[in-house]
Amino acid sequence: MSPVTAGALQLLALISALALAYRPLGDHMARVYSSHKHYRPEKWIYRAIGADPSASMRWPAYLRGVLAFSTVSVLFLYALQRVQGILPGSLGFVSIDPDQAFNTAASFVANTNWQSYYGEQAMGHVVQTGGLAVQNFVSAAVGMAVAVALVRGFARARTGELGNFWTDLVRGTLRILLPIAVIGALVLVACGVIQNFSGIHPVGQFTGDSRQWNGGAVASQEVIKELGTNGGGYFNANSAHPFENPTPFSNLFEIFLILLIPFALTRTFGRLVCDLRQGYAILATMATVWIGFTVLMMWTEFAHHGPALEAAGGAMEGKETRFGIAGSSIFAVATTLTSTGAVNSFHSSYTGLGGGITMLGMQLGEIAPGGVGSGLYGMLIMAIIAVFIAGLMVGRTPEYLGKKIGTRQIKLAACYILITPALVLGFTAVAMVLPTPADSMTNSGAHGFSEILYAYTSGANNNGSAFAGLNADTQWFNTTLGIVMLLGRFLPIVFVLALAGSLAEQRPVPATTGTLRTDRPLYAGLLVGTILILTGLTYFPALALGPLAEGLAS
Repeated sequence: MSPVTAGALQLLALISALALAYRPLGDHMARVYSSHKHYRPEKWIYRAIGADPSASMRWPAYLRGVLAFSTVSVLFLYALQRVQGILPGSLGFVSIDPDQAFNTAASFVANTNWQSYYGEQAMGHVVQTGGLAVQNFVSAAVGMAVAVALVRGFARARTGELGNFWTDLVRGTLRILLPIAVIGALVLVACGVIQNFSGIHPVGQFTGDSRQWNGGAVASQEVIKELGTNGGGYFNANSAHPFENPTPFSNLFEIFLILLIPFALTRTFGRLVCDLRQGYAILATMATVWIGFTVLMMWTEFAHHGPALEAAGGAMEGKETRFGIAGSSIFAVATTLTSTGAVNSFHSSYTGLGGGITMLGMQLGEIAPGGVGSGLYGMLIMAIIAVFIAGLMVGRTPEYLGKKIGTRQIKLAACYILITPALVLGFTAVAMVLPTPADSMTNSGAHGFSEILYAYTSGANNNGSAFAGLNADTQWFNTTLGIVMLLGRFLPIVFVLALAGSLAEQRPVPATTGTLRTDRPLYAGLLVGTILILTGLTYFPALALGPLAEGLAS
């Protein structure tokens, strides 16, 4: 069997598994977020934090809940890292420096999980499990809560109430993420992923080899790393490390976990707005972009240019031989089209055009299918933009799901799509002008520029993957990337919740013969075109200076 055929079969198996899980999981999540019943453990949590789970919130109160919880999370995780040296189970590691502690706290709370440290050489068991793994759960639950709040904005009328943030947060964690993570962790352990609290051991205690390795609760952190589209690995090599991702089956299973909830949320969306066809239209848009990017990535990496690539059967540099080009390409697209950021290969070693595909996937806004929660609300924002463009074409006031898209709504949607490019391009420009950040680049020219552009693209889009080759453990990058990650996460949420509140206050508009059908293939095609054109116009000059210039020159 040729590697290309094997790759196609892997892709088909992945699509089949996602299709089987789509309906039951999507329906389950719809029931979770529409239920009026509170389980006993949930009541204990509400009582402990002083929250009233029955109180419904308007968008300012919902936003205050998101920001208050996230602020406390940043402070707690920062403090935990700063006192690591005196904690039990620290494996002898010292406390984390202030700039790196800030960067890591901002990263994991913002669901970015960018790492400027070597996991196995910096973080002990307490920080890994009590700090980072916990944020993997709750930061994902925050994204899901915001997405559900926006969906309620479409589903409700003349109320302005979006539900209760604390209820959505707790339910998303306990009823959705935790059960799947338990099952997924058992599967990973069966595949060979380690799960222990052992200390540091020498690799060659009988051969004189000075290298060491340490154990950890890897499987339980690995599963939520992928399921919650987080990405922060226990080891520096991330999902290329055999302790995290030992076999081709575990590799495909981890890709399945990455895509599972973002795709299934489209079914939840259809259920909550009482129109499954709307969910299918969003699903079709996401799937079209994802499959297109995957096929394009596999083509660029399998293309034979030069004797070295011909001998290896493709661009094998920077890829694990146990996964090959196909397994690496599918993983790379899945992790950059979502906000996961996990890697099983080094994106810096991809072909010039292949590296550009990973970058463009993030620059789309990571909406195909995107991060847990953030992918759905990002795609719904783009759906509003597409409806607005269609309205301009035919001279009608745009409507989406029975809600008029007026001046206020389109301004909020425009602010949402502009904030991330402003962060990426602005900070990249400053970093290239100043002398100190440029010293961190391993490469010069187009590839060196791509290293910095990729870093800020990854940070602002809450992805967390790195292009490699860039020394990001400096005060400049730790500080600026931390700021970019926080702004890139929470400023868009402000606009999303404000938009949700304005939609929930409206009275539904009955459909007429002139209403644009947003559940048809024509609209899905318009939505795909809107996404690609807006991204191309925004980022094309920067991409032309980096990966495109490198790819065309090779």
